[in-house]
Order: sequence, then C-alpha cells, then structure tokens
Amino acid sequence: MSKSNEEIYQEFYDAVNMAPSELEDWLKTDKSKNVGQDSGDGEAIGHKSGKRIIEIKKKNKDELTNDDYSHMNKVVGYVNRHKAQKPDGEIKDTDWRYSLKNWGHDPCKEADC
Repeated sequence: MSKSNEEIYQEFYDAVNMAPSELEDWLKTDKSKNVGQDSGDGEAIGHKSGKRIIEIKKKNKDELTNDDYSHMNKVVGYVNRHKAQKPDGEIKDTDWRYSLKNWGHDPCKEADC
C-alpha cells in the first residue's frame, strides 16, 4: 500500500529535524563532504540529498511536486533504516551521525551527545 502525500509530508517533517540554515552550514563542512557513498560525480548521495532537502523545506506545502514527495519518502526511508543501525557507544563524532546529518537528521537532538 502506498502512502499518501500527507503521510509522506508528516513523516518527512518528523524525520528531518534540522532547519534549512543548519543543514546549509553543515553541508559546507569537510565532515559532511567526507562521508557517504559517491554518486558517481565525486559528491556523496547524502550530500546531494541534503541540498534537495533544503530546497524542499524552503517551499510552501502547496508548491511541492510529485518529485519532491518522492524524495521526501526516500529521505524518510533512509533516516529510519540508518537510525536502526546505531552503533554502540558515543555517537557525537561518528560517520554514522555525519551521514544522518547529510540527510537532515541530527540524532544528537534526540539524545545526549
């Protein structure tokens, strides 16, 4: 069963806990640029996703396209899968956290880091 755009919208805003300005600042860092799977052009898939998330979050809800909803659904899936792989111990300075941040989710906002 596929999700409605309303369900995707709500799940996306639950998963993405970074403001566009926070995400923009994060994506400029070396830590952000040095994690994730290369998309084939030297930029990680998650880093590209972060840029797209910023664009989406800056739109009004009635401006969102089907492509936007598709990407939002992809972000929700990634964040949920990646959160389930949380490593043991301190997470503050881990590639696991950095990768999630590229996708707009900072796990340290939910837990002490």
